[in-house]
Amino acid sequence: MRIAVSTDTMHGLDASVSPHFGRCPFYILIDVQDGQIGSVETVANPYFPEHVPGVVPQFIHSQGANVMLTGGMGYRAVSLFEEYGIRPVTGASGTVRQALEAFLQGQLAGAAPCHESTHGCGDEHEHHR
Repeated sequence: MRIAVSTDTMHGLDASVSPHFGRCPFYILIDVQDGQIGSVETVANPYFPEHVPGVVPQFIHSQGANVMLTGGMGYRAVSLFEEYGIRPVTGASGTVRQALEAFLQGQLAGAAPCHESTHGCGDEHEHHR
């Protein structure tokens, strides 16, 4: 399983999770097998800071991710990730390591889309209306 996590820095497992899946500057990609953390890779978000709605799910798919861990996202983003076969998981916070452990322990699961007008939720349309 390959997990992508939205982050504000390039500090791998110690990076802070970004609440904005589409407007974060980096993604940490973690390969997990049998519950064990394998390789950890940092990739720059090619759409930062000029976020273009709808393109991040395709980019994350091109990185081979099966899961997208983030603070929040809107309904359209949830649907787009699912169309690419990527499991969106919202509610992540703290460091990448903390969010990853919570996910692997089943404490983080599923995506509850936030409302488009909610500031800070990470929705694709939040600042594009």
